[in-house]
Amino acid sequence: MTESARRQHMVYAYAVLRPTPEAARAVATLRGVADEQVGLVETGDLAAAVGPVPAEEFEEGALRAGLEELPRLEALARGHHGVVAGLAPLGAVLPLRLATVYRDEDRVRRVLQERRDQFLPLLERLAGHVEWGVKVYTDPTDSLAVAGDAAVAAETAGGDEALSPGRAYLAARRRRRRGAEEAWQTAARTAAHIAEEAGGLAVGRVAHRPQRGELAQVAGGGTAGGGKPGGENIANDAYLVPADRAEEFRARVLAAAEGQPGVRVEVTGPWAPYSFALPPEPEPEPAARPEPV
Repeated sequence: MTESARRQHMVYAYAVLRPTPEAARAVATLRGVADEQVGLVETGDLAAAVGPVPAEEFEEGALRAGLEELPRLEALARGHHGVVAGLAPLGAVLPLRLATVYRDEDRVRRVLQERRDQFLPLLERLAGHVEWGVKVYTDPTDSLAVAGDAAVAAETAGGDEALSPGRAYLAARRRRRRGAEEAWQTAARTAAHIAEEAGGLAVGRVAHRPQRGELAQVAGGGTAGGGKPGGENIANDAYLVPADRAEEFRARVLAAAEGQPGVRVEVTGPWAPYSFALPPEPEPEPAARPEPV
C-alpha cells in the first residue's frame, strides 16, 4: 500500500487466529464492513484478519457518530459478524470487539506481539468450542404474566363495581403488581434452573447485563414458552460449549424451560466465542423486580 493510500485508509481488525494455509484461503473469500477484501496480517505464530477501510468514515470522531445511529450500527455489526462467522470453522478464532480500528498494519503487528502471551492461551482454550446465548424473559402474553389483568376482570364481575372509583383503581394496581411479581419470580427461578442444567455441559459462562429497550428484542434461535417478543429480560448469559455437544446443550436448556408459565426463553447459536475472547465483563447487577404500577 502506498503512503497516499495509507493516509486515506485505516485498518479494521476482525479477529485473531493462527496463520495457516486454511486461514489464508478462508479470508480470501471474505468481504468486510466496507465491502473491502479481508486479508491477514501475520507475526510469528499469530495473525489478525483485517481489512482497509476509509479513514473519513472510521477515524475516531466519525466512527463514534456512526455508532450512535442504529442503522449504521446494525450494518457494521452484520459486516463484522460475517467475517468472524466465515472464519469460525477454522476451529480457534478470537473475535475482536466491534469497531476495532488501527492506524495501519504495523500497529496491528505490534498489538499481536505485545499481547501474544494473552492470545495464545485463549486460542488453545477455545479450540473446538462454540458459544451459545441463553436469554430468559418474563412473558407478558402468558396467563401468569397477565394474571393481574385477569384478576381485575374476575373481581370486577364479582363486586368491584360496588367500590368507589378510587378504591377500585387502587385494588386493580395491587392485583397487577402481584401478577408482575409472580411472573418475575418464576422467571428468576427458571433462569437459575437453566444455569444449573447448562453447567453440566458448558465449560464456561459469562453473565451479561440484562438487555433493555430495543436490544431486548431478539430474533432467531430456539424458543421455549411460546410467547411473542416482549417482556423483561431477567438473564442474558453466554456459555462456552464443546462443539460436539452443541445440540445436546440446546436441547437440555429448552427442556429445562418447558412448562414454565409466564416465562420466555431464547437460545441462540452456535456462535464464534465472542464472550470468551476477551476479559470477562463485571458481574451484572441482579435484575430489578417490577416497580409498582
